[in-house]
Amino acid sequence: MAAGEEQERHDGAAMALSFPNLSRSYEPKQHRIRFWGYDSAIEVTFFIETATLAKIHPGADADEEALLEAFDSAIDRIHWVACRVYGRRRDLSCVHLLDTKDF
Repeated sequence: MAAGEEQERHDGAAMALSFPNLSRSYEPKQHRIRFWGYDSAIEVTFFIETATLAKIHPGADADEEALLEAFDSAIDRIHWVACRVYGRRRDLSCVHLLDTKDF
């Protein structure tokens, strides 16, 4: 799904989740990368575990630079999965963890 493309919310209403801020950060203690999406004015935080990233981008080294490069190379797929996960969750949390089962 392209950034900003509409999808259905779990309640049937249309939503637009966009990713205008391509910033991402590596959190070594938690073994994950953080990135952000926006539903209108609401900032939604997403995390993808480094183990998940290694499965969708095999061969990536485990250092920060390589992990961020792997994230960047899979960004369209990651954003698509983030939209799907955000749309199907029924909680009001603005924080979502993407793991292997989401891909």
